[in-house]
Amino acid sequence: MWNFRRGVPAFSRASDFVPFVWIFEHPTEFQGGLWFSFTLLAILLAHEFGHWILCARHRIVASWPYLLPAPTLSGTAGAVIRIRFGIPSLNALMDVGIAGPILGFAVAIPATFVGLLLSKGATGTPQPVLIQLNAPLAMQLLYWPMRRLVPAFPPIGDLIWHPVLIAAWVGLFITSLNLIPAGQLDGGHILYALSRRWHRWATIAVPALLLVAGVTLWVGWLLWGAILLIPRMRHPYVAQFPELSGWRRTWGWVGLLMLALTLLPAPFADAGLLEYLR
Repeated sequence: MWNFRRGVPAFSRASDFVPFVWIFEHPTEFQGGLWFSFTLLAILLAHEFGHWILCARHRIVASWPYLLPAPTLSGTAGAVIRIRFGIPSLNALMDVGIAGPILGFAVAIPATFVGLLLSKGATGTPQPVLIQLNAPLAMQLLYWPMRRLVPAFPPIGDLIWHPVLIAAWVGLFITSLNLIPAGQLDGGHILYALSRRWHRWATIAVPALLLVAGVTLWVGWLLWGAILLIPRMRHPYVAQFPELSGWRRTWGWVGLLMLALTLLPAPFADAGLLEYLR
């Protein structure tokens, strides 16, 4: 927010990545962080409460959502709920798996729209940036009618992103990570409910694809690929009978659509391992 008020990109200096000393020297600026924090927490909590509500509906014992603070650019490692016992059926697995992404996505989309409205065009000499965020398809689709209706609205590449828009970007990105169809991610639950065989093959193939993407597109995919290779990411057994109800199979297409709208193969510009080795 400090940078935004001055027309400076969010990540233009090395000090923007570790502002912990700076913020204690400027305690009055804490309130400026509420725009980002409230937006991101709303998306994360909506996601986890989506899981929690469907667990309650299927009488699955689950913990309250836990927010996980971490010294990352977003200030968080996400949020989780802990399911204390197994999932009783494929219907329950599908419902619990898809509910989180749907509710998180439902909050992230209006947050993205508001963030775009609050953002502003860069003025003066272009500022260098150390990290350039690429826009997912959902953000581009929301931006397109704004550009058509108000031609003077600056191109998305020239925007100084408001903290609400950055938080919405993080929320959309986290949604896409959860929808990766492998392991015990939400996408893995959805795919397992649709086909245990396809889930098994995807859990083998997806980590390999992520490792390749880590070399060429974004080095962070190396970590995600390695996580999915961990044996604990194998999906616990869920009884295959009764089979998934016919109408619930359409949730698989909904999950695929959300993945297409939020997935960023290269979330940051020039961030593949090969770029760092050059």
